[in-house]
This record gives sequence, structure tokens and C-alpha cells, in this order.
Amino acid sequence: MASPLFHLNPSFPITPKTLIPTAKLVLPISSKPIKNPNFATKSNLYILRCSNYLPIRRRLEAGASVGETDEMSSVGDGEGFVGEDSAVFDLGAQRVSSWVYFGGILGAVLFALDALWIDESFGFGFGKAFVDSISAFSGSHEIVMLILIFIFAAVHSGMASLRDAGEKLIGARAYRVLFAGISLPLAVSTVVYFINHRYDGTQLWQVQDVFGIHQLVWISNFISFYFLYPSTFNLLEVAAVEKPKLHLWETGIMRITRHPQMVGQVIWCLAHTIWIGNTVAVAASVGLVAHHLFGVWNGDRRLSLKYGEAFDAVKSRTSVVPFAAIIDGRQKLPKDYYKEFIRLPYLAITALTLGVYWAHPLMQAGSYGLHW
Repeated sequence: MASPLFHLNPSFPITPKTLIPTAKLVLPISSKPIKNPNFATKSNLYILRCSNYLPIRRRLEAGASVGETDEMSSVGDGEGFVGEDSAVFDLGAQRVSSWVYFGGILGAVLFALDALWIDESFGFGFGKAFVDSISAFSGSHEIVMLILIFIFAAVHSGMASLRDAGEKLIGARAYRVLFAGISLPLAVSTVVYFINHRYDGTQLWQVQDVFGIHQLVWISNFISFYFLYPSTFNLLEVAAVEKPKLHLWETGIMRITRHPQMVGQVIWCLAHTIWIGNTVAVAASVGLVAHHLFGVWNGDRRLSLKYGEAFDAVKSRTSVVPFAAIIDGRQKLPKDYYKEFIRLPYLAITALTLGVYWAHPLMQAGSYGLHW
């Protein structure tokens, strides 16, 4: 009977030859199909560390990129690859039922958020009471903004740090629901307060009428979402339809920076601070950037604890500062690197980013109506 450590395609032959007794195995993966009959090109490949047989999954699915067929997506020119291929979305492997569940869960969460936190007509509306209680600490919008960000950051990063213990106690899916149930209302309160009070600070500069500034800010915001997106590479895991995991991504945007969400947040903050130009925008940016800089350290720490030497290998050929590993030669980009971005999730984030931009008036009107 096959070892429970292996969860491969049912058609994948489990033989003694597939159990590789080596302490440090690194398999170079090329863009060509695997010819070894002991492996299947449409299976999950596991790279084992003999010390604890930690499975590090690398999905080698045909059609990983738009336009690809039977060949695996390129992950490097002979580079030892130990992480996961990011933004892989095999349309043929999707289950309609999973996305129906996702839609149902999303609808239920949004309804609960509205009924319990936003809309006071339901008899709850805890969001206004929460924001009012924080505002009572200070008449300064800058101070209130920083307090709201600090509370969100402490809960979000704190629960992320306690994830392993929490999942052992109540399970991965239940912990994700608890995590989202607490973090989401705090995030909504912080965003709404920023929208409502973003022009209430002391004006430091005014460049909105300067030629080219609007275009610069627009492009910067657009780019920032490509960096922010990897935090939700797998939406089914975000909604706990699939079992949530702590992933070790290694391709796509991760080749540019190991912490794309931090980089995206910095870009977003710089663009909005330049455009708004007042003390509230500066306070919000300082708080958000500080939170994400802590996330860089905490994220590396958590990945190191989970993946050990595999994370060390990824860390050695990636960088926190964008493009630094590429410039100093530690990261070797494959010739067809662009294919790692021509994937359905990135096309979806393009449409979503444009949608969010066009929906700005609706977002602002909704926030103003809350009087937070």
C-alpha cells in the first residue's frame, strides 16, 4: 500500500524507484516534458527532505499558462526548484461545486459583515460604535488613523503568528474563518475611516494640477495591485473551500521580490500620499508600511519554521528589495519568463483593478453614508 506521505495522481505509479533515499535532493526542472516513465507530467511532484520527509508540492500541471498544452511551464534554466509555481490555474481541474461554494460563502460573509458591522438598521452596527470609541481617544484624525491601523495589524499579524497552534486546536478551515471573521471588519473600519477623513489633515503640498501627476499616480496604483495580489493566489483557500496552506511560492512576481505584498503596499502608499498631500495620508502610509515591514520579518520567520532548508534555498535566490536578486545574479530569469504572467489569475486581477478604479465614486459614496 502506498505511503500516506504521497498524495499523487491515482494513475501515478508508486514503486520503490519513486522513493528517493537522499538527504538533500534537488531536481532541476526544465521546460521540456519529463521522459522518465516513473513520473507523470500531469502529477504533483514532491521533493523530499530525508530528515523529516516534508513534502514540498510543486504542481506540474499541463496548461499552467494560457496557451500551454502538454509541456510544463518553465521555472528556470536548470535551476534547482523547491518552491511552488505561483498563479497556476488549470481550468480543466476546477470543480463547479467548489466555485458555487465559494460564491455562497462570499455572499454569506458579506451579508454578515453588513448586518453585524455596517448597517445599523439590523439592530447591530458595531462598526460605528467601534470607530466612535477609537475616535474618543483623540480629536486628531492622524492619531485615530494610526490607532485603527495598529489594531488591525496586531490582530492580523498576531493571528497569522498563532496559525499553527490555532489550526492544531480547531482545524485549518475553522481557523481561517475565525481569522477572516475578525480581520475583515477591522479592515473595513480602517478603509472607511481613511476614505471619509483623507482630506481632513493639514495640507503639506498640492500637486494634483501638475502635468503628469495623475497619470503617474494611476499607473503606480495599477502596478501596485500586481504586487498585492499574491497574498490571495488561491481564492478557494482564502474562503476555506480548500484547506488553507502556508505556501512557498517561487515563480512569477516572487522572482522580482520575495515579499510582493509589502512592495505593492509601499507603491500604493506613495502614490496616494503624493496625490492627497496631507498629514492624514502620511499617517496612514506610515502605519501601513510599518505593518508590512514587520510582515517581511514575520513572514520569513514562519516560512523558515515550516520549510527549513527549502526556504533557505528560495531565500538565497530571491530578495526583499525588488530586482536586487536579479541584478546581482542570484536570480536567473528563464527566457520565457513572461509566460509566468500570462495566466488567468493575472488577467483576472487586471480586470479587478480596473473595476476598483471605476468603482471609486461608489466606494466613496458608500463610505460617506456611514458617517464613521
